[in-house]
Amino acid sequence: MAGQRLSFDGVEEGDEAPVVSHKLTRTDLTMYAGASGDFNPMHHDEVAAKAAGLPSVFGHGMFSAGLLGKALTDYVGVGNLASYKVRFTKQTWPDEVLTTRVVVKAKRADDGGRFVDLGCSLANEDGEVKVAGEAVAHAD
Repeated sequence: MAGQRLSFDGVEEGDEAPVVSHKLTRTDLTMYAGASGDFNPMHHDEVAAKAAGLPSVFGHGMFSAGLLGKALTDYVGVGNLASYKVRFTKQTWPDEVLTTRVVVKAKRADDGGRFVDLGCSLANEDGEVKVAGEAVAHAD
């Protein structure tokens, strides 16, 4: 995918990227904790999470942002993402199926090149948005 590039003339406002879905597992939480070094017990210790008043452990926000980021780079091509901003809106929970949505919001050209503005989100199977964001991609 490194050579893939979004085509400026090949997209229109309202176009959507292919959906990516992932069922969040406790194994994901453990593996991400090890990879990131984020060993906050709220992500892996059920007893501590319940003692803090939570129903269970919850997912790392950056894991969720990574799922959404992968959907973006799959669509625009690796290395073509000029900016990516997210806001975490709700916690993610084990066994939720998280699904991406990436929508072309605008196309624009300026002295720096041609760009596609994208809206993006990650939601669970009930439609609750967990991560909301925006991105800009370079386009040929």
